[in-house]
Amino acid sequence: MTLAKPSPHDSAVAAWHALAPEAVLERVHSSVEGLSDTEAQQRLEQHGPNILKRESQNGPWRVLFRQINNPLIWVLLGSAVLAVALGKVTDGMVVLAVVVLNTLIGFIQEFRAGQAIEALARMVPETVTALRGGAKVSLAAEQLVPGDVVELASGDKVPADMRLIAARNLQVEEAALTGESVPVRKQLPPVAENASLGDRTNLTFGGTLVTSGTGRAVVVATGDTTELGRISRMLGEATDMQTPMTKALATIGRYLTVAILAMSVVLLGVGLLRGYEISEALLVAITLAVAAIPEGLPAIVTIALAIGVQRMAARQAVIRKLPAVETLGSTTVICSDKTGTLTRNEMTVQALWTPEGAWTVSGVGYAVQGELQCEGRSVGEVPRTATELLRAGVLCNDASLHSQEGKGAITGDPTEGALLVVAEKAGMRVEETRGRFARVDAVPFESENQFMATLNEDGEGKRSIFLKGALEVVLKRCQSEGAAPEAVLSEMDRMAEKGMRVLAVASKSVSAAHTGLKPEDVEGGFTLLGLQGMIDPPREEVIAAVRACHEAGIAVKMITGDHQKTAESIGHQLGLAEGKVVTGQELAELDDARMQEVAVSSHVFARVAPEHKLRLVRALQARHHVVAMTGDGVNDAPALKQSNIGVAMGITGTAVSKESADIVLTNDNFTTIVSAVEEGRRVYDNLVKSLAFVLPTNLGLALILAFSVAFFPIQELAGGALAPLMPMLPVQFLWINLVATVALALPLAFEAKEPHLMQRPPRAPTEPVLSRFVVGRTAVAALVMAAGAIGLFSWEFRTETDRVGSEEAMREAQTMAVTTVILFQIFYLLMCRSLHGSLFRLGLFSNPMVFLGIGVLLLLQLGFIYLPFMQKLFGTAPLGWTELGLSALAAAVILPVIGAEKAWHNRRSSHATQAGASVG
Repeated sequence: MTLAKPSPHDSAVAAWHALAPEAVLERVHSSVEGLSDTEAQQRLEQHGPNILKRESQNGPWRVLFRQINNPLIWVLLGSAVLAVALGKVTDGMVVLAVVVLNTLIGFIQEFRAGQAIEALARMVPETVTALRGGAKVSLAAEQLVPGDVVELASGDKVPADMRLIAARNLQVEEAALTGESVPVRKQLPPVAENASLGDRTNLTFGGTLVTSGTGRAVVVATGDTTELGRISRMLGEATDMQTPMTKALATIGRYLTVAILAMSVVLLGVGLLRGYEISEALLVAITLAVAAIPEGLPAIVTIALAIGVQRMAARQAVIRKLPAVETLGSTTVICSDKTGTLTRNEMTVQALWTPEGAWTVSGVGYAVQGELQCEGRSVGEVPRTATELLRAGVLCNDASLHSQEGKGAITGDPTEGALLVVAEKAGMRVEETRGRFARVDAVPFESENQFMATLNEDGEGKRSIFLKGALEVVLKRCQSEGAAPEAVLSEMDRMAEKGMRVLAVASKSVSAAHTGLKPEDVEGGFTLLGLQGMIDPPREEVIAAVRACHEAGIAVKMITGDHQKTAESIGHQLGLAEGKVVTGQELAELDDARMQEVAVSSHVFARVAPEHKLRLVRALQARHHVVAMTGDGVNDAPALKQSNIGVAMGITGTAVSKESADIVLTNDNFTTIVSAVEEGRRVYDNLVKSLAFVLPTNLGLALILAFSVAFFPIQELAGGALAPLMPMLPVQFLWINLVATVALALPLAFEAKEPHLMQRPPRAPTEPVLSRFVVGRTAVAALVMAAGAIGLFSWEFRTETDRVGSEEAMREAQTMAVTTVILFQIFYLLMCRSLHGSLFRLGLFSNPMVFLGIGVLLLLQLGFIYLPFMQKLFGTAPLGWTELGLSALAAAVILPVIGAEKAWHNRRSSHATQAGASVG
């Protein structure tokens, strides 16, 4: 009989955990001896190999075409072709070189992305040990089929989704899939059908890691039908979001394209009406495209983002995708995983209880720094009952404590490691204690028993059995006298309310004749020593970081696979207590509209599955939020990719999460995200300053050209040729657009952050980059620049025509016009260092790169004017001191004009703020 291929959405497939092992074997038509080779081969043909399907990646040509398929690029390409056709080869080649440079930058950036599904595929092991016809065989993992019986041992990578049919002390690290902070102890009994992924303790999932124990399991899902495969599908469906700046630049590009094409057609018509030859009229249209398109802007944006990348790397944030730098500055919500990001990922005992008293424990993590306290004060000498409790925790324990890179570290189970650390804090030396109380025998922890027991001898012939485990398991083995069960349960509830994991510890004395532990030795007769409550505590610096986010208008949401009480406790300590804790099961029952409401109003989410994280991100985006999502596991990958800014953990993060993310934190610390947001806001401010600096130049150049076509006469040159009187040549427009603009705009990327950067709310995602303020500033500056350049060009041309002839006069006048625009840009740059504040707001010398850029440009401009080869290439002529002085005076007019505009704008904003306050 063959097994029908299950659908990934089949409810029966989703309920393997609710069935007994025998029922699962019957359902998959297998047995404890596994499948026969013949049956396995038939199922392999039916189900296919146990591998994840990989979507075909875009080839290099398609990626390359995407870089070219931009309206402004098409206009530039058309201009280059026309220029070459009209014999202006130099102009055409320069324009073409600009297109090639921008295309290469985008191509390299995009072609490196999109490797997440490849990383997922690498999580499946190469070989496994399976049973075929009752005999153990080594198989390639891709040959596994539903019904195969597989053996698991410590260190194995789980090859498929499987239902356990036998287990001994089996623990599996599932953090990458479920977000659970400690290894999961596996057991055989069925669990509730609606149990969350993390609570399906009788299943092992493909891609997870066996950390201890052994087991035997039957395969129930392979390849794309596994949980890993389901995440792979979600990853393929998740959408890479455009950044706010990317969207804004795309919108600007579309508007500019339409405006440039319309203006080119108008100027072409005006030129023909005024008697231009068709070739000259076309050249005017080409020149307009060259003048009005900000060719250097993509390079400016890319380099500004790259500078932000360097700064963030110094702050432990590695940027994988350049636009992520700018997106951070617009972030309105940060969704963070708990374990290792908000918390230390180091279990810490924080509370001790014995029938005689209770104590808190200071210090966090595996560092042996802290003490026992009572009501906030050190207890001094540790009480006898607390010593007995701590000693039992050390002896009934298989972990070890050591130092790693100067920090405390443990080997073994994190829970047991925490018991060793608290003993050291109380002055007990772990290795010395273990030497004095030698272990004789032990009953290891079994998931069915929920306890561990050891038999120890104290060196004087006295022997004791120590027992630790779940409270209900330990308590029923204790004598009725001693602590009242009600008091013990009440204390456990109190610890659990604080999100602590509670371990009970008990002991009993036995005779020296005991040489080993028998089942009846652990049945009863114990005395309860006490309880130890532990938790993975929040990082101390994260509390301040969350507060800083709130001050910056950024909501922080904790999304974890851990239990509800644990999440609630950590959320309260971090200041995220507003609203109720929502579980993944509750999220699954919400429709999209209600999901959006809950996603916005709630801040702590527990027992969350991968699809819930993805829905939460999409719900927040539907409410127009810019979402940063952090994570380290495979389960986080779809949400990381869907979010506007995916942030993966560099230390604990899986390869899948890193490939899906835009940013990787090298220290796995939430505070680094806050630093990155601050840097992102600074980058965005500086990009807006660059736009405010670059766009007036392009508009001003377009105005210069339009004015000359409409009003300047047609000149007869030597040889009788007719040519329009142009204030600048196309190649001179390119000189201004590329060399001058880039040399001056780049230093703006190094500007210091504006005051109160992290005390202002995030920029609304719908707010245009070209705000009314930027548009107004652009218009004012462009008019001043155009007026100065046109005025000096006209004056110089009329003055010099009678002396040197019209052709030479035109060269000198054009050189003077270009110089005026260059000097204008230098003065205007100083005013752009702070968009609203004075020239001295950020400190005159706070950014030495500004003066370096000015110095470089002045040297280049001197070469442009006076070097013979530059004169030949750009059609320039040398200028005298008078011409240079007049150009500087005309350009300097921008200083008082923009100063007055800033004062007016600030006064108006102040009045609006006061009016709003009075209304409030």
